[in-house]
Amino acid sequence: MRIELNHVVPYPLPKEIIRSSDVWDTKLCFKPNSANLVSAQSGMGKSTLLHLLYGMRKDFSGILSIDGKDSSTLSREDWINIRKTSISLLFQDLRLFPHLTALENINLIPVANPNAPVVEEMADQLGITAFLHQSVVTLSHGQRQRVALVRALRKPFQLLLLDEPFSHLDEVNQSKASSLIKGLVQINGASLILSTLGSVPEIPFDQTYSL
Repeated sequence: MRIELNHVVPYPLPKEIIRSSDVWDTKLCFKPNSANLVSAQSGMGKSTLLHLLYGMRKDFSGILSIDGKDSSTLSREDWINIRKTSISLLFQDLRLFPHLTALENINLIPVANPNAPVVEEMADQLGITAFLHQSVVTLSHGQRQRVALVRALRKPFQLLLLDEPFSHLDEVNQSKASSLIKGLVQINGASLILSTLGSVPEIPFDQTYSL
C-alpha cells in the first residue's frame, strides 16, 4: 500500500511544531513494503498521523492519497472496507473492553488474517497464554498491550500502524513482540509505520522521521 502526504497539516497543530517536522507540510511517501519509524515527544502529532491514515480524522489541509486515490473522496463504506481488509491499527490507548476476557477482545476481529499464526501461537510467543481467559480489567498494562497487539496482528493488513506499541514492555517482551511483528509484516508483504517516544525497537527500519 502506497501512502502519499502532500503538504498535510492537521488542525490545530501549532506552527512551531509544523516547521520542525519531517512529516507535516511536506511531500512524503510511505512506500509499499517499507518499515517506517516516526519518533517524537508527546503532543507532536504521532497519534494524529496514524488516525489520519486510518481514516478516523479528516480535520486537515493538504492531500492524503492511498494507492493514488485522494482520501477525501473515499466514502464511509470505502473506509470500512479498507480497515477490514487492508489496514490494521494498534491504538495507543489500546481500546480493549475491560469486562471481556483477553481472548474475547482478540476475537472481536471478525476476519482473521490467513497469513498469521493462530491466536494461541501468537499469545504463546508473547507470553500471555496464561491470561487469555482472564478479564482484561485484571491484567497489567503490559499484558493488555500484548493482547491488543495480537488483536491488531490477527487482522489482514497491507499497512500496519502501531502507536507506541512497546511503551509498557520490558526489553525481553519488546524483543519478542518485535520478532512477531517483523515476521508478520514480511509474510504479508506489508508496510509498517510505528510511532515511538524515542526508543528504537529491534526492527530494521527503511526510514526514520521526526515530528
